[in-house]
Amino acid sequence: MTVIGFLSTAPVIEDSMSGEVAKAVDALEEYDVEYETGPMGTTIEAETTDELFAAAQAAHDAIDADRVSTVFKIDDKRTSDQTASDKVDAVESHLGRAPKTGGE
Repeated sequence: MTVIGFLSTAPVIEDSMSGEVAKAVDALEEYDVEYETGPMGTTIEAETTDELFAAAQAAHDAIDADRVSTVFKIDDKRTSDQTASDKVDAVESHLGRAPKTGGE
């Protein structure tokens, strides 16, 4: 089974957050998960919800700030083994093309 999560975690500060966000992304390396980081968050894939929650918790805890904001969304489709890439492929199939990225 593949469980997919979307994690957005950052310190609540006025300066650049990228250094602290990098710590959160780096924390995922300690877990048996696949992930892809985008401009607004990170998609994480794991075999179980336990692995997914543990990785998300580690990313949240890796941020060194007085206040941390985290949003975590889970897609646990229990009737099939669909990856994040499969989900993107399904959208592309309906579009008949790849979605635009990077200002193309």
